[in-house]
Amino acid sequence: QVQLVESGGGLVQAGGSLRLSCAASTSGILFSYYDMGWFRQAPGKQRELVASIDSDSRTNYADSVKGRFTISRDNVKNNVYLQMTRLKPEDTAVYYCAADLGGLAGWPDWGQGTQVTVSS
Repeated sequence: QVQLVESGGGLVQAGGSLRLSCAASTSGILFSYYDMGWFRQAPGKQRELVASIDSDSRTNYADSVKGRFTISRDNVKNNVYLQMTRLKPEDTAVYYCAADLGGLAGWPDWGQGTQVTVSS
């Protein structure tokens, strides 16, 4: 089991940037073994995968954020980051960090979420 704590959300104008951070606390298993993901959920919409990074640091992005968002990880600090640039009002959502050991468990571990609001 992994405990995840997100930070870095806030209010930003369209075109601006934010960097989300997620600090992970693992129980005996190296953080580097986990796939990590950022999801978001806007009001009235389903939660969607925004970006993921696996244990080999291979990345995957939703089409809507490609070229604007960058996911990265620091296996020494046990952190994962989401750098968001050229933000749009439609990026407004609660952003969640998630972990999946070996990419096999369907994202069982979640943080509490951080609100990102982009004003037009």
